[in-house]
Amino acid sequence: MMCAFFSTGFSQVNAKLGYIDSNELLDIMPGKDSIQNVLVNYGRTLETQLQTMYAEYQTKIQDYQANSRTMSDIIRQTKEKELVDLETRIQTFQQQADTDLQNKQVELLQPMLDKAKNAIQAVAKENGYTYIFDVGTGAFLYFEKGDNILPLVKAKLGLK
Repeated sequence: MMCAFFSTGFSQVNAKLGYIDSNELLDIMPGKDSIQNVLVNYGRTLETQLQTMYAEYQTKIQDYQANSRTMSDIIRQTKEKELVDLETRIQTFQQQADTDLQNKQVELLQPMLDKAKNAIQAVAKENGYTYIFDVGTGAFLYFEKGDNILPLVKAKLGLK
């Protein structure tokens, strides 16, 4: 039913449809490999730091387990707090490292994404395409004009 509606709607406005797999495009663009190498190296640096912190934690846990019976209460409590603090630092570092790696990826890829987007839009305009679909993501990459029917659908459903 939806296909019939869209087919009828598109044919009535003489829409010219196109598609592209943006993932395939990005894979063949120059600079992709160097960006990937930078990201891998950055990730390794973060992973090395995390492993160092985890090794320190393991050493302190082993020391605590081996010596806790002979520790005074104040020393045991201090060691336990130290372990909890280190565990918290490791978790915080891991979360921040994940965020930093994602931010680095966006920072490095954004110029390439912008270049691809601009080329797609230019090709669409030059060749009279009304809509360009990304078959890799299922998204619209370009549309020349159209009506937002959200207000009409909201009204039909009685929504404000």
